[in-house]
Amino acid sequence: MPHFLSEVRLAGLRGIDGLRAAFEYPVCVLAGGNGSGKSTVLRAAACGYRVPGAGVRGFVPSALFPDYRPRGGRRRDEQRNVAIGFEYATPAGRQSMHWRRSAGRWSRSFLGRRGAAQPERPVYFRMLGGPGIARKGRGALMTAWTAPAPAEAPLTPLQIEFAQRMLPFRYAEVAALPGAGGKPNDRKTLLFAAREDGAAYSELHMAAGERVLLRLSLETAHLKGALVLIDDIEAGLHPRAQELLMLHLQELALLNDLQVIATTHSPVVLDSVPPEARIFLERDAADRVTVGAPYPGIVRAALYGRSGEALYLLCENAAAEGVLRSVMDRLAQRPGIGGESARIGRDAGAGEFPRRASVLAKFDAIRNFVFVLSGDKRGAPAKARIDEAAGCAVPALFLPGRGAPEEWAWERLGTAAAKAAAALGLDAADLTARMERLDSIYASAAGPHAEIAEMKLRGLADGTERTAAEICRVAAAIETGRKGGDIRPLAEELAAMLARRRDG
Repeated sequence: MPHFLSEVRLAGLRGIDGLRAAFEYPVCVLAGGNGSGKSTVLRAAACGYRVPGAGVRGFVPSALFPDYRPRGGRRRDEQRNVAIGFEYATPAGRQSMHWRRSAGRWSRSFLGRRGAAQPERPVYFRMLGGPGIARKGRGALMTAWTAPAPAEAPLTPLQIEFAQRMLPFRYAEVAALPGAGGKPNDRKTLLFAAREDGAAYSELHMAAGERVLLRLSLETAHLKGALVLIDDIEAGLHPRAQELLMLHLQELALLNDLQVIATTHSPVVLDSVPPEARIFLERDAADRVTVGAPYPGIVRAALYGRSGEALYLLCENAAAEGVLRSVMDRLAQRPGIGGESARIGRDAGAGEFPRRASVLAKFDAIRNFVFVLSGDKRGAPAKARIDEAAGCAVPALFLPGRGAPEEWAWERLGTAAAKAAAALGLDAADLTARMERLDSIYASAAGPHAEIAEMKLRGLADGTERTAAEICRVAAAIETGRKGGDIRPLAEELAAMLARRRDG
C-alpha cells in the first residue's frame, strides 16, 4: 500500500503511558476488556493524517480528545505531558510524527526533520455502538470525509450487493438523501430504501442492523487509499453478519488500498482475521496498559463469550496436548462425559501460565480453567506462582512421570512395543529397532532431557505419517487402557472434575 499507518504510541493520555500498538495487516482488530484503551487507540489513529476536505478542527487531538472545562467550579479534565506518536509508510519512505500537548495546546513535531509535513490521506471514523461522547467531538467522530458527491447519491451495485449478502431483503434502490447542508455525506443525511417486495422507507424506520450495514456500505465502498476506523464493529449485527462484514472489509481493503482498524468484543470478529491482525490490550494491576501476546485459542474463547459448559484444560505444549486428548478419548466413553465436556489447548510453556491466570481471573473466567503441568512440576513453585497471579487457588492437574511428557511417552513406547507398533502401523521388531537406533544416535547428546526426547519422537515420526504429538497420544492411549497404569490417577482426577462441573 502506498500509505500505511504502522504504529501508534500513547503517553500520558487517559491514564495510558508507554503503549505501543503496531499494525501489520490491512485489516486489524483491537480487543480487550472495558477500559483497556481500545477506543483511545482508535481515536489517536484518526489524528495521524491531514485529511483532504476536513477543516482545521477536524481530525486533530483537540477535537477527538476534548476537555471538560467549565467556566466555574474545580472539576475539569486535566491532561499534562501528553504525546501521540505515529510511524508511517508513505510513497516518500518511512516517516514519524508526534502530537504533543503543553500549556493546554497541541502541536506537531517531526523529530527534527526540516520541511516535514503531516502525511495526507482520507480517513473514515465511525462509532457504531456505545454511549454518546462530548458534543465538541461528536461531529468529527461521526463524519466520513470523502470526495464530493452529487446531491442525491444512489448506492452502487457493489454496495447494494454487499448489503444483500447480509440482510434478508432484495433492494430495488438504496439512496442517500441530502441533509440540511445539501451534502449526502454530512451528519444529517438520511438513507432511503426501496425493496423489491414494494416496501419503501427511510432510515428512521430501519432496524439497527440494517442501518449499520447500509451506512457502512454507503460510506466505505467508494473510499480509495483511506484509513478506515470503526469502533464496536459488531454493534447491532448477528454473528453471521459480523463474519460476512469482516470478509467484505478484507476484500475491500485489498481492492481499494484501504487500511482498516476496528475495535471489538466479539469472538466472531476476532476469528475472522488472522492471528497477526489481532491486537489484545491489557490493563494490569499497576494500571498500565500494554499489548499482550496473542492468547491461546481456548483462552481467547473463554474471554470472548464461548465458555458454555465446557471445562478448559490449558497445557504446556503439543506433547502434553496429545496425552490429554488420549485421556479424554477414554473418558468420553463414560456415561455423562461427552467429547465436548472439556476443551484442550496449549500455551508456550508453564512460564506463561501466571500471566494467563491473571487475565482470566480479572474477567472471572478462571473458574472454567484447569492448568495442566508436566510431571516434573510436582512440588515446584510453578503452581504457587499461578495461584499468586490469580489471587486464588487454581485447579491444576499433573501429567504422569517425573519429567516432560515427551520423556514419559518415550519410556511408555519402549515398555509396550507390540501395542505401540500395532497402533502406528509398524512391525514390533521394526519399532524396537528404530527406537534403539535413535537411543544410540542421541546417547551422547548434550541438552535438556525433554528436548532430546522430543527429537527422538520426531525421528520416530518420520515415515509413519504421524507427528511427535500424535505418537505421545498413542503412548498415552496404551497406558490409559492398562490396569494400574501411571496415567490412571490423572484420568480419575479429571473425571471427578468433569462430574462435579456436570452436577453443578
